[in-house]
Amino acid sequence: MFTEGQYVSMIKVEISDEQIHEYASGISAGDVLDNVFGKRYGAVAAVVDGIQRDMSFILDSDCKIEAILGESEEGLYILRHSCAHLLAQAVMEMFPEAKPTIGPPINHGFYYDFYMDPIGDSELKELEKRMNKLVRSNIKIEREEHENNVLRDMFSDNNFKIEIMDDKIGQDVGSSAYRQGDFVDLCRGPHVPSTSHLRWFKLTNTSQAYWRADRNREPLTRIYGMCYATKEGLKERQRQIEEAAKRDHKKIGKEMELYMIDELIGKGLPVWLPNGQILKSEIENYALKTEEDYGYQRVTTPALAKQELFECSGHLPHYADGMYPPMEMDDGTYYLKAMNCPMHHLVYRNKKRSYRELPFRIAEYGTCYRNEMSGALAGLLRVRMLSMNDAHIYCTLDQVGQEVANNIKMVQDYYSTFGFENYHFRLSLWDPENTEKYIKQPENWASTQNHLREILDELKVPYIEAIGEAAFYGPKIDIQFTTALGREESMSTIQLDFAAKERFELSYKDENGEENGEVFVIHRAPLSTHERFVAFLTEHWSGCFPTWLSPIQIQVITISEKQKKYASKVASILKEEGIRVSVDDSDATIGKKIRMHRKMRPAYMLILGEDEEKEQTVSIRIDRKGGSRSADQCNGIPLEKFVKDLSAEVNSKNKELTLVPKED
Repeated sequence: MFTEGQYVSMIKVEISDEQIHEYASGISAGDVLDNVFGKRYGAVAAVVDGIQRDMSFILDSDCKIEAILGESEEGLYILRHSCAHLLAQAVMEMFPEAKPTIGPPINHGFYYDFYMDPIGDSELKELEKRMNKLVRSNIKIEREEHENNVLRDMFSDNNFKIEIMDDKIGQDVGSSAYRQGDFVDLCRGPHVPSTSHLRWFKLTNTSQAYWRADRNREPLTRIYGMCYATKEGLKERQRQIEEAAKRDHKKIGKEMELYMIDELIGKGLPVWLPNGQILKSEIENYALKTEEDYGYQRVTTPALAKQELFECSGHLPHYADGMYPPMEMDDGTYYLKAMNCPMHHLVYRNKKRSYRELPFRIAEYGTCYRNEMSGALAGLLRVRMLSMNDAHIYCTLDQVGQEVANNIKMVQDYYSTFGFENYHFRLSLWDPENTEKYIKQPENWASTQNHLREILDELKVPYIEAIGEAAFYGPKIDIQFTTALGREESMSTIQLDFAAKERFELSYKDENGEENGEVFVIHRAPLSTHERFVAFLTEHWSGCFPTWLSPIQIQVITISEKQKKYASKVASILKEEGIRVSVDDSDATIGKKIRMHRKMRPAYMLILGEDEEKEQTVSIRIDRKGGSRSADQCNGIPLEKFVKDLSAEVNSKNKELTLVPKED
């Protein structure tokens, strides 16, 4: 209660509905939003005069305020950031010797890195229980402002936080910390008002990481979780994960015998098994024919080269962390190649070039090697040996537009053929605030970025821009693919390189016979690496590939051993047509045979019994485990008609299985 005569200062607060409300100075942003919208409105933070603030932020002058709802993009970011702090609090209660480092929000959730021993599934479950207990305790989350020296004292026993402060305090982080119970973390915020706002989360897995992503620094334990504003959001994400688990290329790859990884060979070094090699070869053959139509010539380059080559290209030192350690030989130091481009530049430079040869396009199915951290390796998605459909185009600046347009069309045609629809284009730019990652030529960066931007605009290709995602030698157009799990991954790339011409002294003789050094290089990989592409392809189709891609296009199954001779005849006719066929004429029951072969996901099963042999027909069955069409069957199809229709389906690269009518 105010005493008589006490002056109360009033402020005007404009709410997002453009109405003006008056309140006593000193009211919190949360109290204003609760007053206007009610406590069940779902706000987790506020925007005050364009700046994100905690709900506890005090309003002491006229201002404009908007609510940040939990289900909004900004709200989910805050929820996930706060949930990372909740995880850290639980970890510190269970493992007091652990040292928290950083815990950012990410797509669908969050992670936090700790300097501690790795933990297992049982400990992960206990952590989740403890987090839920902290949620039920409704612990207030409070922002604290401190002088830098006070903050340093607070975190004096955590060298990781001290290092962060050395880098950022006094710049963009400020001197704030957030406290919830006995746990306090260095953070800019904002955060939710209390732990009770963090009900809908789940811890998912752990992995290995390194401080500052530097394998020479301290090893860390990374704990992942997901977080949503509602129970429904969390459940839907769990459903997606369950569906993705069914599509997991590692699981399907094992069932279909596509590839193997053996510890005796080494982590991240896949071996393509016969079925996987068929899949890989079909992709290669299609790409080879496509590139031939676009005027590419093929070359083959060695798997290793001298250190001087990678110094000339700039990959040393810019890409040294991604390359395997050097090998000392009697004639110098060698590196396994992590990319093909430096050698391709030498192919171009091998002789004098005329303007008549430009654009000069060379391509290679080369194998590259990258020294990925063992903790980051994941099936075929992240490997140390890469089969890459790589190519480089050497052209004038005036020719760049048409070459980029051709490659965008090539990508779109590829994706259409393989059945990919969920993708978008990204213009990846350099970061002028972090120039250490890039060649320091600001004018060239500006001009080449604008050039790619103009090309995309002229082609009317929708795209987003991403600062800091460029290659070290130039901007690029990345094609971002959304996986079955909703994860965004870079699939294809078209990169414009303005540095190679100087580093490798690339030139051509122009129309006047003069030496011209303005040779621009386009790096392009429309099918990523075969490893990543096959992983995406497998998960997209759940292993149930279109017929032209299927490692086993036809699985012949006899009802009894009496049909062995007919099965052999059918298989011979199919093989003559170039069809990949497997025969099971064993004495097992028909049901057992179907169940056994279903996991291999042949495009079609042919069931051959007495009637089929007598009438020279086949019964066609689609029975693919996990497929959308299970156990559809069409009986009594003349063998000759089946072979003709099947060949047409394969040759047309039809994405659908057309030989068995779909049920209404």
